[in-house]
Amino acid sequence: MRLIIIGAVAAGTSAAAKARRNDENAEIIIYDKDSYISYSGCGMPYYIGGEVEEAQKLTPRDPAFFKSKYNADIFIRHEVLSIDHKNKTLDIKNMSTGEIFQDHYDKLVIAAGAAAVIPPVKGADRKNVFTLRNIGDMNQIKDFINEYAPKSAVIVGTGFIGLEVCENLKELGIDVTLIERLPWVTPGLDGDMAVYVEDHLRKSGVKLYTGISVAEIKEDKVILEDQRQVQADFVLLSTGVRPNTELAAKAGIELGVTGAIKVNEKMMTNVKDVYSCGDCSEQFHVVTGKPVYRPMGSTANKTGRIAGDAVTGGNLSFRGILGTGIFKVFDMTAAMTGLSEKEAKKEGYHVEVCHNIKPNKPEYMGGREMVIKGIADKDTGRLLGVQIVGFEGVDKRIDVFVTAITYKAHVEDLFHLDLAYAPPFSTTKDPVMYTGMILNNAINSDRKLITSDELEELINSGKDCQLIDARAASQYEQDHIETAVSIPHARLRDTLDKLDKDTITVTYCNKGVTGNAAQNILLNHGFKEVYNLSGGHKNYRKSRKS
Repeated sequence: MRLIIIGAVAAGTSAAAKARRNDENAEIIIYDKDSYISYSGCGMPYYIGGEVEEAQKLTPRDPAFFKSKYNADIFIRHEVLSIDHKNKTLDIKNMSTGEIFQDHYDKLVIAAGAAAVIPPVKGADRKNVFTLRNIGDMNQIKDFINEYAPKSAVIVGTGFIGLEVCENLKELGIDVTLIERLPWVTPGLDGDMAVYVEDHLRKSGVKLYTGISVAEIKEDKVILEDQRQVQADFVLLSTGVRPNTELAAKAGIELGVTGAIKVNEKMMTNVKDVYSCGDCSEQFHVVTGKPVYRPMGSTANKTGRIAGDAVTGGNLSFRGILGTGIFKVFDMTAAMTGLSEKEAKKEGYHVEVCHNIKPNKPEYMGGREMVIKGIADKDTGRLLGVQIVGFEGVDKRIDVFVTAITYKAHVEDLFHLDLAYAPPFSTTKDPVMYTGMILNNAINSDRKLITSDELEELINSGKDCQLIDARAASQYEQDHIETAVSIPHARLRDTLDKLDKDTITVTYCNKGVTGNAAQNILLNHGFKEVYNLSGGHKNYRKSRKS
C-alpha cells in the first residue's frame, strides 16, 4: 500500500506514526509546503516572551527523524496543487525548484490544517502587522521585536493565542491593548465568567476594548470604528482560523456544515480511500452529537492517530469532542468543557446553572478561590458543561468534569466520586463534589437557585419579592443589592414573623453558602418559594459588569 499524507504537523505525523505501527510494509509519504514539521504551535507565545529560550525546542523533529524512526519520507516545501481521486493521483509543486510532478496513492490522508483569519481591515498588510499560526510567523514576530524594540502592541481578538501572547508581551515590558468585537473577552466563556478574566487582565496592566472592531491600522496606531485611537508599534491579528479546504473542495470532497471537511468516525470522507484529520476536518460534539469545528492540537493528534489506524485496517473510531480548552493568563487559569450556558439554551435544554466559589485546598494550606460554573439539564439532571476560573488546581478539576460529561454523568453522581483528598491538594469535599451537590439540590429539591440575570429580571418585573441579605450587617453596609434588607443569618429565626411566607423570597450571602443556610431556614418554616442567589453577592457584582 502506498499512503500519501498532505500535511506534516500534528495530525499528519500522528497518522503516519500509527500507520507505520500497524503496517511495516506500507510506503508512507508526506508532503508539506512549510519548512517546519511536527512543531508545538501551542508553545509559540512562550518563545516570543522568552520563557522558551530556544526555538528548536518547539521543532524537535525533522524529516530525518521520521525517516529513521518510522521509515516515512517527508518532503518539505512541497505543495499539493490538485487531487484526482478517480485516478488516485496528485499534482505537486517543489517550491524550492518550481518543478511540478505527479504522484499516486492507494490511500490518501488530508491533514492540511488551518490558516489564520485576516479581517478585512485597511492596513492589515502593513509590515508591523502579524498573525501567529506557524513557526515562520513566530520567527517574524520575534525578529521584529528584537530589531525594533516596540513599546506598544495591539492584539485584535481574545482567544487562547491572543491572551497567551498578551501575557508574554507584558513580560517583555511592552504595553498591550486587547480589542475584542464581542461584548467580553474569551469567546469560549459565558460573560459572567469572562468578567473574572477581564478584571485580572486590567489588574495586570492590560488595556481592554470590548464590543468594538478595528476600522484601520496605521503605522503607529490602530483606529477603532468609533474613531478612538490606540497606540500600536505593532499589531497581532488573533481573530481565529479557517480550515484549509480549497484543495479538497476542488477535488469534489464534501465539506460539512461548519465549512471543514466532512468525515465519519473513521475519518473517511465521501470519496473512497480519501481520509481527513486535524484542523481541516469537522468534528462532532459529545453532548449534542452535532457537527462542530473546534481546532485544537489535542484533537489533531487524536484524529490523526485514528486516520492512520483506519487506512491500515484498524478498529479505532472517533468518539467526538467536548470543546475542552484551558489557558493561562498571568497567574490566572481559565478552562471550559462541554456546552456553555448560551449554547445549552440554544440547543433547547431546560438549563440549570450554578456558580460555586470555593478554594482549591484549605486556606491554611494556601488555598485560593476558584469559580466553577456548572451547566446542567433540569429535565434529566445530566451535566452539560463546566467553566472554571481560578489560580491553582483548575486543570485537575476540569479534567474530572470532562470525564464525567463524556460518560453522561448526572449532577448527583459528582458527590459520589471518590476523589483524592489531603490538605495540600484539596478540601475534604472537593469543589467538584460541591458543584454536584449545589446542582442536585437545585434540580431535585426545593433548594432553588437564581442567577444574577434572573434576579434582575425578577426585580424589574414588578412582582412582589423580598430580598434578604444574610451576611453580617457590616458587609451589608459596605455594599448590597439595592432592594435587599439586612437580616443576618444568626438573627433570621427571630425575624420570621416580619416576613411574608407567600411572597417570592431570595436569599444571598457573599458566595452562596450562608445564603443556602438562610434558604433552608425559610423553607423549613413554611415559606413557599425561596431562591438562593447563585454565587452570592460576589458573583452578582462581577456579573453585573458582563
